[in-house]
Amino acid sequence: MQSLELKIPPPIVALIVALAMWGIKLISPVVEISSGFRLTTASALALLGGACAVAGALTFRRARTTVNPLRPERATSLVSSGIYRLTRNPMYVGVLTILIAWAALLAAPLALIGPAAFAAYITRFQIRPEERALSVIFGNEYEGYRSRVRRWL
Repeated sequence: MQSLELKIPPPIVALIVALAMWGIKLISPVVEISSGFRLTTASALALLGGACAVAGALTFRRARTTVNPLRPERATSLVSSGIYRLTRNPMYVGVLTILIAWAALLAAPLALIGPAAFAAYITRFQIRPEERALSVIFGNEYEGYRSRVRRWL
């Protein structure tokens, strides 16, 4: 399974999951909820997720380190300020929240399999390899950060 590590860009994984969620909606029961409520809920969640992801990316840019998720070995600094004080993976948390927003908009309870699948895939094939690379690069500094800040939330 290591052959899948750091191979598929997380936005592509999210797009595949979002399309699968839409497919699930087409073949599964939906919950009758007013479109206004669904739209409001989905919009709020999507804005929250987008803000989280953008905050993570901007903090990386300010630190002048790589935002390329396929090349964690190119990290030049350990970012632990800003939103990185709350989660080690704000960009993935943001994308996950956007997928939950999509599930809310679809109003298909089974579509929630999508965000769960995204979290499982990203943890196994993206986050864990990133953590190994950061541990090699930053050693004890990264291990201390890992012990203080949760992986997701």
